[in-house]
Amino acid sequence: MQSRDAVIKQVQAAIEHEAGVGIQGGPIDVRWADGAVVLEGEVPDIRTKRLACGAAASAATGMPVVDRMRVDAGPPLGDGATRDAVCRWLLRDIDFQNCGIAARIKYQLEVLREPGISASGAIEVDVADGVVTLWGNVISLSHKRLAGVLAWWARGCRDVINNLEVSPPEEDNDEEIAEALKLVLESDPYVHADQIGIGARDRIVTLEGQVWSENERERAEQDAWYLFAVDKVVNKLEILPG
Repeated sequence: MQSRDAVIKQVQAAIEHEAGVGIQGGPIDVRWADGAVVLEGEVPDIRTKRLACGAAASAATGMPVVDRMRVDAGPPLGDGATRDAVCRWLLRDIDFQNCGIAARIKYQLEVLREPGISASGAIEVDVADGVVTLWGNVISLSHKRLAGVLAWWARGCRDVINNLEVSPPEEDNDEEIAEALKLVLESDPYVHADQIGIGARDRIVTLEGQVWSENERERAEQDAWYLFAVDKVVNKLEILPG
């Protein structure tokens, strides 16, 4: 059995190779705590965060990996402003129009919208130090994934902890991941979803089609990385000649 130091060095090397992040003096601190490999620090984007987690999980030889990394969200916005932004995204998204939305403010629950007649769940939003936590229940895994991405879109969001339960429970698979990303792209006002083809296999998402700008190309890829349980994104989107 490998020593803890050997496992940590193995994980560090894997992160440097897969995520392109230097460990020595870099943004990610890899350490051992309570029987698990812990990743901490601030990374530049969601892609780096996901790649680092995947590399660590592969290199940790079956040991648990705890992700405590945060994404750089720019100048501090304040938890209240971030919470309000998350709630606005949820309130105006058509897929949650019958879903109850509430915000946790100083240990008190403020109901922003009661569930509709044909209720499709209820979501509570909490934010602490830029980390958004979602509580409650939704009707499908696609809705759970979509809610998580909407939270990521909020200004000031540094991480999302998605504790939403799916009722009735569903089995996850590649088809579900692709369907969830379709919902996300249709909800994204900065992306032309009808021009983007989505493939998913073994938790690897492939994007194909044509978009209007490099910003749109990057935005679509970022949306895919925001989905939980996505291990890799292959971006084959081409930019239309202008």
